[in-house]
Amino acid sequence: MGGGLSALFQLEMGFKMDTGALDGSNNGAANTSTLFRRLSVVGLSSSYGTVLLGRQTDLAYQTGQYTSVADFGGITGAVGHNLDRFEGLRTNNSIRFNSATYSGFSASAIYGFGEVAGQNDAGQALGLGAQYVNGPLTVFTGFYESRLGAAATDISSDTSTLVAGNGKAGDIAVKVINLGTSYQLQDTRLYANWSQIKQPLATIAAVPATGILPSGYIIGGANNDKTNVYEIGANYSVTAPLHIIASVQHSVLNFAGSGHPQGKLTQLNLGVDYFLSKRTDLYAIASNLRASSTYNPGVDGTAAGQNANQTVLSVAVRTRF
Repeated sequence: MGGGLSALFQLEMGFKMDTGALDGSNNGAANTSTLFRRLSVVGLSSSYGTVLLGRQTDLAYQTGQYTSVADFGGITGAVGHNLDRFEGLRTNNSIRFNSATYSGFSASAIYGFGEVAGQNDAGQALGLGAQYVNGPLTVFTGFYESRLGAAATDISSDTSTLVAGNGKAGDIAVKVINLGTSYQLQDTRLYANWSQIKQPLATIAAVPATGILPSGYIIGGANNDKTNVYEIGANYSVTAPLHIIASVQHSVLNFAGSGHPQGKLTQLNLGVDYFLSKRTDLYAIASNLRASSTYNPGVDGTAAGQNANQTVLSVAVRTRF
C-alpha cells in the first residue's frame, strides 16, 4: 500500500475430511453453522507492528509453538492445553495489536468488545502478553480474562463451557496466566511451561454419599475453580527428518467449596515423528493419562471414568497449510 504499510486478511474453517461437513465447536457447543469458526480477521501491518480486527486468537496461540502443542497437537489438549489457550481459543469481536520485535522483545494485546448495548463489560475480553527470543532461547508470558455476555455468541469461545450457566452478564468467567521457556540445545529442543486457569463462577457442590463424583469433577468442569497445568518436554532430532518426541503434563485441580481433595491428572507421551517434507510428516505416539480424585477426561476427549487410567496409540499423516 506504500510507505511500508500492508493490508492482510485470513479466513479459516474446519471440516470433516471424510464427509466434507463443517466440523468443530464454537462457544463450547457443537457448531455447524459458523463457516469461519476459526480465524476471521482483517488488518494492517507496518514497521511498528500489526493491528488485526475480527475473530482471533491471543498471544498464547503463537507461544504454543514452544510447548507440546508443536509436537503433539491436540493429543495433550484434554489434560490442560484446551484451557490454557495454547491450542488457539478464539475471541469474537476483537481488536489485537502485535508490536514489532526490538532486540528480541515483542508484545501483544487483545481486547474483545462484548457488544452488549448499555453494558460495556458484558462479554468483554482482555489479553496481554510478551516474549523474548534470542538465538536458542525463548521466554514468554501472558494473561487473558473474559467475562460473561448476554448470550453465548457475545463471549470468547471458551467461556460458556467454563461457567456452566452460573453468574450474570459482566461477571468474570475465566482468568488465565501463562509462563514458559524453550531452549534449542544442538539437536534437542527442551521446553517447560506453567499455566494457571481460574473460574470464579465454578459451582459449589458436595461430594455424594456414594463417593462417586458427578461429571463436573473434571478439568474445566462446572465444579473446577482453579487448575494449575505443568509441562516439560523434549524433541530430539535423530536425523533431519526423524525425531523422537516426549512430554509430561501434570494438572492439579481445585474444586469449589466441595470438601473434595485436589484432583490430579498426569499424562505421559512418547512418539516418533518422520518428516516427508517441510509441511508433511508421519507420526506414531503412545500416551497414558492417569487420574486421581477426579474424572479422567480421556486422551482423545472421551472420559474414561473416575480415578481411571487410559492409554491411547495415535498414528497419522499430517500436513501443515
